[in-house]
Amino acid sequence: MRLATRIALAVGVTVPLLVLACGWLLLTLVARDLHHAEDSHLRSRATAVAQDARTLLRAAANDRPSAEENRQRRLFNSALDVGVRLVGPDGTYSGGPQPDPSVALPAVTRAPVTVRGGGRSWRAYALPVTGAQVSGTLWVFEPDTASRAQIALVRKRVVTTALLAAPLCALLAWAIASAATRPLGRLRKAAAGLDPRTTSVRLEHRPTGIVEVDDLAATLRTVLARYDEQAARTAEALDTARSFSAAASHELRNPLMSMGTNLDVLAHPALPGAERAEVVADLRREHGRLLGMLVALRELGRGDLVEADAFRALDVAEVADAAVAEARRHAPDAVITLRAEPAPVRGWEPGIRILLDNLLGNALAHGRDARGRAEITVGVGLAGGHVLITVDDRGPGIAPDARQEVFRRFHRGPGSTGSGLGLTLVAQQAALHRGSVELAGATGGAGTRCTVRLPALDAAPEGELPARRDWLTVTAERSQGSHKEPS
Repeated sequence: MRLATRIALAVGVTVPLLVLACGWLLLTLVARDLHHAEDSHLRSRATAVAQDARTLLRAAANDRPSAEENRQRRLFNSALDVGVRLVGPDGTYSGGPQPDPSVALPAVTRAPVTVRGGGRSWRAYALPVTGAQVSGTLWVFEPDTASRAQIALVRKRVVTTALLAAPLCALLAWAIASAATRPLGRLRKAAAGLDPRTTSVRLEHRPTGIVEVDDLAATLRTVLARYDEQAARTAEALDTARSFSAAASHELRNPLMSMGTNLDVLAHPALPGAERAEVVADLRREHGRLLGMLVALRELGRGDLVEADAFRALDVAEVADAAVAEARRHAPDAVITLRAEPAPVRGWEPGIRILLDNLLGNALAHGRDARGRAEITVGVGLAGGHVLITVDDRGPGIAPDARQEVFRRFHRGPGSTGSGLGLTLVAQQAALHRGSVELAGATGGAGTRCTVRLPALDAAPEGELPARRDWLTVTAERSQGSHKEPS
């Protein structure tokens, strides 16, 4: 059922009920006012003729017929427009308009009452008459105008008005509701023609001045925007999955083929023990490389798909302390020093941990000196509205012209057994937190210093992520070039 029809039915039912209720209230108030006027008139007439009624009772008690007749005539004349009935011990005297004597009168009360008889109703008031040697009751009567034909006529007109108001008000309400809901109909037609799956056209709505319709249009636009956002995120997830599959298949093919060859060699029955041990060691290295590559690819995918609501306030110093403790357990021969002070940022804690773990892993793998010793210094602190993370090693260092290349995906130096994704993950997380990363020579001697700058907590934009998060879905040159500072 249309909204306009519902409104018309509601108005068509409600208005007659309101008319009847108001008519009933009006009739009740008018009847009460008429009764009040009648009762006041009856009291005043009863008071005016009370003395004549008393003298009439006294004349009747003294058995003086002529005086009784004169007093009776005088009583009826003074009653004017009301009926009078005097009930005494010696008889009843009545005159003027009043109920038939056969109609029983109620008990004497202090207030006027309604008496019905002979198809009519009367307002009656009883006044006790007492005096020297007299006792009786004076009744005065007046036709009850509150129940006359005029009141009945008004009642009929109220009912007639209610019956006529029902269809007229319903028709008028339907016309007004139809006009009021016409913008809603236009909005429905506009929304029905939209298909987010096949077209990028979105809802266009001009303000109508009707708050509900404009609010509904705004809600529809918000829902479609969320749909577009979710569709974009879904497309990104699919691209990430495809890229993960393509990268994994490309980068894992050679190690898997090498492992297959080694397994074939191990199957040779006459293989000497020394060569067998060398092949097993080679298999272990390839296995570790494959495992590290899969883990790194997974972390790249997580970074590309993380949402803004995963970011919160955290202290980088606490994350660095946990990362250094883990690195010390994995490399007990290394000397790892941590110099950290409170450094709050708005960040994704798993991402900050990925950044620190890969910086430490890269330093442990490539930052050893000529004697194979690893001395690493990690610093965390605040400087100029930024959180600085520095990692220094005492390794051979990186040539200035190669410092940008190491951030490319799957870039591995000579003799490297890693996945080639460690520093790519560092660059990704720095960009994800709207920061930067750069490589330079270590201070005070040989080695490398990696510096990561992240916005401090007060300077970080809340609820926003970089517009481009495509580290796994495009080439490294295109993606990383806009996220690093030149050395």
